[in-house]
Amino acid sequence: MHNDFSLLSKDDIYLFNEGSHIRLYDKLGAHPAEVEGCRGVYFAVWAPNAEQVHVMGDFNGWNRSSCPLRPLQDSGIWQAFVEGPGHGSLYKYHIISKIRRHQAEKMDPFAFRCEEPPRTASIVWDLDYDWQDAGWMHERGSHNSLDAPISIYEVHAGSWMRVPEENNRHLGYRELAPRLADYVNKLGFTHVEFMPIMEHPFYGSWGYQIAGYFAPTGRYGTPQDFMYLVDYLHQHNIGIILDWAPSHFPTDPHGLGFFDGTHLYEHADARKGFHPDWKSYIFNYGRHEVRSFLLSNAIFWLDKYHADGLRVDAVASMLYLDYSRKKGEWLPNQYGGRENLEAISLLRRMNEEVYRNYPDAQTIAEESTDWPMVSRPTYLGGLGFGMKWDMGWMHDTLDYMTKDPIYRKYHHNQLTFRMLYAFSENFVLPLSHDEVVHGKGSLIGKMPGDEWQKFANLRLLYALMFTQPGKKLLFMGDEFGQWTEWNHESSLDWHLLQYPMHSGLQKLAQDLAFLYRNEAALHELDFSWDGFEWIDCNDSLNSIICYLRKGRSNGNSILAACNFTPLPRAGYRIGVPKPGRWKEVLNSDAHEYGGSGYGNFGGIESEEIAHHGRPFSLNVTLPPLGAVIFKSP
Repeated sequence: MHNDFSLLSKDDIYLFNEGSHIRLYDKLGAHPAEVEGCRGVYFAVWAPNAEQVHVMGDFNGWNRSSCPLRPLQDSGIWQAFVEGPGHGSLYKYHIISKIRRHQAEKMDPFAFRCEEPPRTASIVWDLDYDWQDAGWMHERGSHNSLDAPISIYEVHAGSWMRVPEENNRHLGYRELAPRLADYVNKLGFTHVEFMPIMEHPFYGSWGYQIAGYFAPTGRYGTPQDFMYLVDYLHQHNIGIILDWAPSHFPTDPHGLGFFDGTHLYEHADARKGFHPDWKSYIFNYGRHEVRSFLLSNAIFWLDKYHADGLRVDAVASMLYLDYSRKKGEWLPNQYGGRENLEAISLLRRMNEEVYRNYPDAQTIAEESTDWPMVSRPTYLGGLGFGMKWDMGWMHDTLDYMTKDPIYRKYHHNQLTFRMLYAFSENFVLPLSHDEVVHGKGSLIGKMPGDEWQKFANLRLLYALMFTQPGKKLLFMGDEFGQWTEWNHESSLDWHLLQYPMHSGLQKLAQDLAFLYRNEAALHELDFSWDGFEWIDCNDSLNSIICYLRKGRSNGNSILAACNFTPLPRAGYRIGVPKPGRWKEVLNSDAHEYGGSGYGNFGGIESEEIAHHGRPFSLNVTLPPLGAVIFKSP
């Protein structure tokens, strides 16, 4: 034991206790070191209400008392350099509390690797890796900018593809890398968003109940294996967004809860510290050291794993003290309001630190209310996120699409209402995993009509999404019309691609993704009125909408016309601003997609007939339950 050795400086302690340390992972946890010629591991853990802390592991026979840690001044941190353990050693902390001498064996909150659940030990691990993605990292700002085409393929690593002939085992990180990269590049999507890969005890939580915030789950391999996956995707020009859940954590006894015999990481009052829906603990966002923990964790994945962005889960549950609580079950803030001021402050600080240290990264909020200025800078009073999920668009559009087309004319506003608020935030249009779980069925299953109509409706939905303002997100399996609801215990139904309707839907998703990437008018001004113009939003009788998308230059515009009824419309006149031949660049009803082939023979010459307040017009054939997309001369 070398009790005078420490990785923590006075400045580290000050910043940690102040709540502003953003790289605690370099200071706390387990770090292999050499002190005075002796090899071992430096251990440091925050347990301010402990009376004793010992590190126990396979290096000392799991002895609870042979390796004591010592308190570091009055910081609340316990530390020691222990000879013997090294890379790969298993360990836990045995903590005896000052409070009723409560005893517990805890995992390391800063462990870089954990045993694969249900085992619960932490593992001493270094994060050395020879990254090969310098090219991507140098230019990723152009891929992540707000005027770039960003189409996100959402993936659950354990169920995207399995090996049925090997007892349905999931792929490891390294096996996943080439398969996923090839597929995403084939699809034309620009980014992959992984549902939380941080270590989680309960597989059925899909990663949203995190225990090891600094450890990628060991179910699919080592930390270096996950780095390889990120590196490989980067080398194939695919960005990585990691789902991050700072909103709550599980109550498992080896985890963060009741860590030193007190409510250390969670708020002590259950009205602020326990989530009634998820039966989990809520972080005490007002505690400085907890803020340092969460800030450091956000930075960690960008620093050590080269993540290109963080999608922050359940932001609404953090913003509101009365979230999912009845009257009398929540505590108001100091002003009597329902806003969680400490969580708001943390989110703002997190975004500031991310963009200060990684200005070419992005943060994305899953925020389901009308909280203002979520994706606006903090200096303007916003929360500071780069983008926000448009949950309103998702709910309205899916509700509309599930209706029998004969009734859609009475709900036309569900298609058009979004444009009243579309540019109040930097929106991502999400068709995520949340829409295909908990008995909601699959996207294809939600569509009305017979099999042909279901596929036509889904093709129309995707054409609408890719031509509307906003970045795009689609959950795995939806791109080829998986019939069954997503199941995290099994693979996607890849066998469906042998059938023309499914492969046709996949081809449509692919062509839409590449069209979105290649046409500046479809992505440059996703967040500005300058990039969108209604041609006609009022034809509710026919359930038709048509609109223009525009880029920054005065170049080509994109015209989208969508027919939400199964009746083909011949001779439908649409006003346009320019003369010449408008090229039909995509028709969701094309034969190659599984459609009826009802279209415009590749394009239409405009006529000098004023319509829709414009000097020229097109005499268009609109396919049944279809969208046609034209490019201006």
